[in-house]
Amino acid sequence: MDSKTRNLIALLAIAVLTAVSVWQFWPPAEKITQGLDIKGGLSVILTASPLGDTALTEDTMERVETILIERVDGFGVSEASVQRQGQNAFLIQLPGISNAEDALKLLGEPGKLEFIELGSITDPATLGLIDSQIMAERSTEPTETLPKLDESTYEAFMTGEVITDAQVTVDELGNPAVSLKMSKEGADTWAGVTTRLAPTRGQIVIALDGRAKSAPAVQTPILTGDTEISGSFTVDEAKGLAAVLQSGAMPADIAIDESRVVGPTLGQDSLRQGLMAGIIGVVLVGLFMAAYYRGLGVVSWVALALYGVILFGVLGALSSFGVFALTLPGIAGVILTIGVAADTSILIFERLKEEVEGGKTHRSAAKSAIRHAIGTSVDADIVTLVSAVALYIFAVGSVRGFAFTLILGIIIDLVVAILFTGPVVRILAEGPMAKMPALFGMKAGDRDA
Repeated sequence: MDSKTRNLIALLAIAVLTAVSVWQFWPPAEKITQGLDIKGGLSVILTASPLGDTALTEDTMERVETILIERVDGFGVSEASVQRQGQNAFLIQLPGISNAEDALKLLGEPGKLEFIELGSITDPATLGLIDSQIMAERSTEPTETLPKLDESTYEAFMTGEVITDAQVTVDELGNPAVSLKMSKEGADTWAGVTTRLAPTRGQIVIALDGRAKSAPAVQTPILTGDTEISGSFTVDEAKGLAAVLQSGAMPADIAIDESRVVGPTLGQDSLRQGLMAGIIGVVLVGLFMAAYYRGLGVVSWVALALYGVILFGVLGALSSFGVFALTLPGIAGVILTIGVAADTSILIFERLKEEVEGGKTHRSAAKSAIRHAIGTSVDADIVTLVSAVALYIFAVGSVRGFAFTLILGIIIDLVVAILFTGPVVRILAEGPMAKMPALFGMKAGDRDA
């Protein structure tokens, strides 16, 4: 395949990639998810520490995460999230939250797992709410629109502190089930209740933080505390119930390290200021490139435009999968990578000028310059990329948004350099640049091919 064909294929690829990117992010207000610091709401960083002499294990952290997710779901906030960060921290984001004080109080409280005799509840409204909560759990519909159980209408005979283990297993028919073990105190209480309920197959409601998760019927007296909860569970439903039973009380001390409440007006003002800073930065970079490199500066304009379109296309695609939300630190990362993208073009142009001044033809100079400049850019970008990846892995909170957009920007910059800037410079070197070198800010070179 000759050089001309390779250049055309590269330009065709960048054109297709650009078109797909526009489709992914336009209109940006709808396609790119806005983070909490733009949309407004509550952002909290919680850290877990061991209870007494108990070690903070991975299993403990998973149980803490389960409880936090249950609580966050209860706020009824769309796009709320719980993200594990580092070894012992969680980032919780509640966009549009209206009562920050209550949210902070609930997030920091110990989890409350309760076992309640269904037959002991006489309040019809509570019985109906339990049925609704359990049906919502089984149908995977959101339960956050349902109120919590009123503690004054029932009395739990046992709480989650007595649960020592809960695992997914299978019953005698091979169907998914949940087995659990209890402490001596819990086993004694459980034996008394199940002995009393077994003749009538009475039900026991299992509730976490005021939300009923299951209501299994007692088949036989259970005297040892080793219990199997079976029914028409799917594997996922069994895993979910096991996670609830494992959670019990919060197995670690939870402290609020940082909390920020952002109003929607302040967030939108910050967004406009960030975008304005980005626009000013692009304009200044563009003016410098045009003034210094002339025709090649115009090439850099197009390269920057393509870079921006593809970057936002990727952000739009990630938003559609629910794995990205644009934050103010993320915008800062985008603005910083504008300089990174311009730097790659500068490396190509400067190397090209040096090659021509060294006596090479524009055509051969372009081939050599692009190869060496992109290699240099890759070496430099690797250093920045390693730093950004380390920042993303070890940082917590909104700093990760900055690192993430910086990583994307570095990668996309190289894609644009390989598929657009390099091919265009090679095409120009074979024609207009050799005929009108001054138009491209260069000295005349040897025109012999």
